[in-house]
Amino acid sequence: MADLLVLQRRELLLRELRATGAVHVAELATRHGVSPGTIRRDLTELAREGHVIKTRGGAVLPRRDAEGRPLSAGRGAGAAPAGLDPRTLGLLVPSATYYYPSVIDGVRSVATRHGARVVISLSRYADPRDLEQVDELLASGASGLLIASAGGTHVTDALVDRLHATGVPFVLLERRTDDHHEACESVVSDHRRGAFGAVRHLHRLGHPRVGLYAYPSPTAPLIRDGHAAAVRQLRLDPAAPVREGRRHPPGSQAAARQYDAFIEDCLASGTRAALVHSDQDAIVLLQRLRARGLRTPQDMALIAYDNELAALAEVPLTAVAPPKEQLGACAAQLLVDRLGEPGGGAVRSVTMQPRLVIRQSCGSAQH
Repeated sequence: MADLLVLQRRELLLRELRATGAVHVAELATRHGVSPGTIRRDLTELAREGHVIKTRGGAVLPRRDAEGRPLSAGRGAGAAPAGLDPRTLGLLVPSATYYYPSVIDGVRSVATRHGARVVISLSRYADPRDLEQVDELLASGASGLLIASAGGTHVTDALVDRLHATGVPFVLLERRTDDHHEACESVVSDHRRGAFGAVRHLHRLGHPRVGLYAYPSPTAPLIRDGHAAAVRQLRLDPAAPVREGRRHPPGSQAAARQYDAFIEDCLASGTRAALVHSDQDAIVLLQRLRARGLRTPQDMALIAYDNELAALAEVPLTAVAPPKEQLGACAAQLLVDRLGEPGGGAVRSVTMQPRLVIRQSCGSAQH
């Protein structure tokens, strides 16, 4: 039985590694409820079998040949195809399960095209270790860095100083610096415009009041700004409720009370449309509405923000879709360009526009 549990755990480790490109010992130990030593033994055995390559503090997938076989030292391990970039892109993201998997896919697509390797480090919103993880990525051989820190949309001065001190090129991903004059390359989504467009769409459907429910995240302040700008510029009724929920366990009574309070505010103010961040919150809000006998979109039109799970809701949710995969690909290309021309060329900042994906929940047919 114990051997079976070991095999199951190792299969789970491999699945996570295939999904993210890299794993970290401490995070795996916490997630699986075992000691770091147990995870290290698992990774050692998987490395012995050729499934992974151990790195400082974790493991990555081995590079493979055209037939899908791991490259051994005798068959050019670590060497890129002729004419391609053999260097390593270090990627720091706060999550590998929501929003960022598509970003990671974009990074990996560009890395694959250039023959580069991606090493990933996962920062956690609840326990950010951005400075330490930058050092870990460098220790893993990263020759350039893609940084989506676990804090807000603006990276801290301490992190910017550390990134400059590394001496390697870096690109901020869905993050900016507080200092607009700081010479940092970045690629971001225009979340303010995304929220503005969602509110404008509901206004065009005849709603004079559009509420906002936002889950606390680095994106939430930008969504609030976009919503507020739309209310002002479109001269909507400012009485529509604006709430930012707190972090509660999914399905808990505390979480349910937050959604119910928002619904009560909407009903009391005559608000029959809302922008909801994130998809998960919009799905639960949809269920709470149904439990009250309220229909979507007839009694309450909804637009979700993120478009991760929106299409799977019981009433498919119209959603703001940030260009996540394109964002990752663009950031990776900027970094590859910089690696090929250290110190040369203009510093570039790219802003990408989210799009609105029309489904049933807003009351407008696809167009």
